[in-house]
Amino acid sequence: MIHPVSPCRRANILEKFTQGYRVNILVTGGTGFIGQALVPKLVEAGHQVRLLIRPAKRTPRVPKGVAVQIAVSSVTDARGLRSAMTGMEIVVHLAGVERQGAYADIMRIDIEGTRLVAQVAKESGIERLVFVSHLGADRFSAFPVSKAKGLAEEAIRSTGINYTIFRSGVVFGKGDVLTSGIAQLLVAIPFIFFVPGDGRSLLQPIWVEDLATVITWAIDDPQTLNQIYEVGGPEMLSFCEVVQTVMEVMGKRHRFFYLPPPLLRGLTVFLETSLPRSPVSVFWLDYLAVNRTCSIDTLPRLFHLKPSRLSQRLDYLNTTNWRRVLGQQLRWRGEA
Repeated sequence: MIHPVSPCRRANILEKFTQGYRVNILVTGGTGFIGQALVPKLVEAGHQVRLLIRPAKRTPRVPKGVAVQIAVSSVTDARGLRSAMTGMEIVVHLAGVERQGAYADIMRIDIEGTRLVAQVAKESGIERLVFVSHLGADRFSAFPVSKAKGLAEEAIRSTGINYTIFRSGVVFGKGDVLTSGIAQLLVAIPFIFFVPGDGRSLLQPIWVEDLATVITWAIDDPQTLNQIYEVGGPEMLSFCEVVQTVMEVMGKRHRFFYLPPPLLRGLTVFLETSLPRSPVSVFWLDYLAVNRTCSIDTLPRLFHLKPSRLSQRLDYLNTTNWRRVLGQQLRWRGEA
C-alpha cells in the first residue's frame, strides 16, 4: 500500500528543524544532474550531507554555496563505502553511468555497484536507502538501462534494508539529457531534426527541482519506508511534442526527418565512438522506444505538490551558449 505524505506530518518535521533536528545523509552521485538539485534542498531542510565522489582527474562539480562533507570512493569499493557511511543514517543513491552511453559499464556500476552500496548500507546500520530508478524498470527488459534499474531495485530489496524507490519519468532541467541534447542537435544540424521511428512514444517529463523536492519530503516521512513510487510530470507528451516545445522556446524551425530506429542507432553509435561526448546515446534511443508514463496525479495526490509543466521551466535554454557547449563536447568526455 502506498501512503500519501501527510501535510500535518510535514508541519511537524518543519517544527523539528527549527529545534535543530538533523539527519546525516550520504549522497552518491551528488555532483551529477539530479544531485545538483537535491543536495541544496537537503541542506536547506537541516540535514548534514556527505557527498560520495568517485576518484577522478577532473575537479568534482560540488554544489556551490552549500556546506557539505566529502568522501572519496568508488561505489565498487566496499572499504571506501564503509568509511563513507560511518556516522550516516540515510543513503541516497544517485550514482550511475548511463549518461556515458556506449562507454558506460552499466553492469559494474549500476548493478553491481548498487548491490554493494545496499549491502554495505545494511551492514553499517543505515536506516534507509533511497534510490532513483526509471519508469519501466524491469529485470526482464530488453533495454539495457531498464534492465539494469530493475536488477538494481531487486538487489536493494534483497538485502532487507529499508528503502524508498522513485521510478522517475524523464527528468529535465539545466544540464539534463533531454532538453539539452535536443538543443545541441538543433544548433548542430540546421533545418532538420532526426526523429527515431514515428516520434509518437510518450514521455512524462518531470522537472528536476520537483523530483528533488519529493525526495527530500520522503526522507522526512517514515510512511514512505519500503515503498516504490512512480513519479512523472503533469503531462504526457510525444517525443515530437517535446522537441516542438524546445524549438518554440529557442525560436527554431526545423522539419522532422523520421528515421528507422536501427538506422538512427547505427548513426548514434558512430557519433558516440567518434566524438569525446555525443549529444545523444544509444541508451537514450532505448528510452524513446516505448512509452514512459505513469499516473499523472501521483505528485499532487501523494505528495501534495503541483508539478511544473515542461514549457514552464525552459528559460535556461535561452541563457546557454549552445555552440560553446558543442565545442566543449568535442574536447572532453563528461562525468556520469
